[in-house]
Amino acid sequence: MLVAGVDSSTQSTKVVLCHAEDGTIVGTASAPHPDGTECDPEYWWVALRQAGDGLLDRADAVGVAAQQHGMVAVDAAGEVIRPAILWNDMRAAPQTRELITELGGPAEWARRTGSVPAVSFTVTKLRWMAEREPQSAERLSRVMLPHDWLTWRLGADEPVTDRGDASGTGYFSPAEGEWLPDIAELALGRPVATPRLAAPAEVVGRTPAGAVLSPGTGDNMGAALGLGVGEGDVVVSIGTSGTAYAVTKVPAADITGAVAGFADATGRFLPLVATVNAARVLALTARLLGTDAAGLSSLALAAPPGAGGLTLLPYFDGERSPNRPDATGVLNGITSAALTPENMARAAVEAVLCSLADGIDNLAACGITPERVVLIGGAARSPAVRSIAPAVFGVPVTVPDPAEYVAIGAARQAAWALSGAAEPPAWPGSPAATFTADPRPEIRDRYATLRDDTVTWHERNRRES
Repeated sequence: MLVAGVDSSTQSTKVVLCHAEDGTIVGTASAPHPDGTECDPEYWWVALRQAGDGLLDRADAVGVAAQQHGMVAVDAAGEVIRPAILWNDMRAAPQTRELITELGGPAEWARRTGSVPAVSFTVTKLRWMAEREPQSAERLSRVMLPHDWLTWRLGADEPVTDRGDASGTGYFSPAEGEWLPDIAELALGRPVATPRLAAPAEVVGRTPAGAVLSPGTGDNMGAALGLGVGEGDVVVSIGTSGTAYAVTKVPAADITGAVAGFADATGRFLPLVATVNAARVLALTARLLGTDAAGLSSLALAAPPGAGGLTLLPYFDGERSPNRPDATGVLNGITSAALTPENMARAAVEAVLCSLADGIDNLAACGITPERVVLIGGAARSPAVRSIAPAVFGVPVTVPDPAEYVAIGAARQAAWALSGAAEPPAWPGSPAATFTADPRPEIRDRYATLRDDTVTWHERNRRES
């Protein structure tokens, strides 16, 4: 039997077709999405139909994983009333601060929702809509997440979601497994409907071709399922966004807001730290230096550790971790000797890795002790990133062969729903290479000094403006 997994990300839709028994991939395809921080969901549907052509109709079951936090606003007739506001949109920064205060502060948010909302969370978009688009807010009947909407379009019996993706809205309790409608009402100013919450491997409908539909999940939850993340593993993904997460048996509730206490797609939990700035920092630096990803890697490996004293703070588009949506990037340590293409390339790689190392430290503060880092995402293919990562992270780094792990996780969930078993099918992991290096704490120390000094400056500047 065959199962299909869909990854509807910020940039594109990917579809994989796998054998249900062991996950062997028999077909793949992709289609692009428009760039930006908001998107008409119809583009996702068109991309899904294009990428799924010749694959979805062969599947006995289908699962959808998609970018978290996006707000798909529909009216009482189920019509989309405005472009979906995506996770990487920073417009709701003032509303985020308002909501944190109104509910009683960070500790109360962490107690009730497992997370202190960042600007990316769906709940902040609801408040923004209420304040800035009152006509849309008045028409709004239900909020869906990107994967909810796609699953519904594929043939779900009703709008439905899973606890993993729901845990990124800001109005759901991962610990209790329940919606928190009073928080959604606080944000919007009136009640709003949410999708029905499905069990992890529940059959929620069928496609027009008769394939079983699983509940789907968020992209990070899908990747964890696709990788088969185990105890002691911390996954670091360097893609459009950067993430560091682990699968645990107990919920997290970090009052500092650094760790989002998400649920996973299996009934467990997925504490996660996310950064806005990741692979794009490397791409922009490569463009600045007149090269490509391979050229940037070669330049970085030609520079000494520490980049000759150059330190980059990579907050090019604001930042979520730490929660500084108004922050900007900073390059420190510029001298005539230090400012070379090689050092600049190395500084960019070290900056992205240091930012994610901060995320690993945040997870450690929640009781998660990494024994190794599993490195994925587009930037994990860079020889420089692979070589420098263990020196920055301080633990061995395992890099699985490149694969569409989000889509594979969605396919594994589909196989689970198809089987009716108590646990997901035991698919073998992908081949992987492991990298080690002597830790270089001085790189982290210099980065931390720049981060803390600059964050303090931005905070003071915001208060005075």
